[in-house]
Amino acid sequence: MMIAIVDYGMGNLRSVEKGFKKVGIDARVTSSASVIDDARAIVLPGVGAFRDCIRNLTDMSLTGALARAIDKGKPYLGICLGLQVLLSESEEFGSCRGLDIFRGKVLRFQISEKVPHMGWNNVSLVKRPPVMGDIPDGSFFYFVHSYYVVPEDREIVAATTDYGITFTSMIWKDNVFATQFHPEKSQGLGLRLLEGFGKFAQKA
Repeated sequence: MMIAIVDYGMGNLRSVEKGFKKVGIDARVTSSASVIDDARAIVLPGVGAFRDCIRNLTDMSLTGALARAIDKGKPYLGICLGLQVLLSESEEFGSCRGLDIFRGKVLRFQISEKVPHMGWNNVSLVKRPPVMGDIPDGSFFYFVHSYYVVPEDREIVAATTDYGITFTSMIWKDNVFATQFHPEKSQGLGLRLLEGFGKFAQKA
């Protein structure tokens, strides 16, 4: 089995790759659409600006490969920006269209707390995605972000987090999992989530 970690010029690629290797999962960084087509599962990590992410994915002809993978039912794990780009649009630096896998928007925090939201915060499960395994509800994960997702379909919300407001910190629908937090920066519990994704991909 091979998991493709999508390299589009943004993200903690090597940290994610090392995380999978620590739990014995074969994962490789790639920017090739054909490798993504052949992979058993897909991971899209990312930090930075939404618009830059969409531009890079488009310029590298990767948007089609991502859409095909999700449509075929391949397990997908989006991390931070890899969650946000699944939605219809973001208001970051003016409106920008996303991949539109799920209807909804990406909004900037309008809160009294410091932005970006940076550091450890707890994740409250709305429903338990299989990738979470037996990770306790309310566990702490590491966040770095100024924007949050607002999906129209509340049924895909798997977890929420409080930071000035209650926002969606994880989504799950069928083969698609995505987190606003960074498993690769979240020590032991983050590794358990990556391991859970690997096990889900093996069975898919």
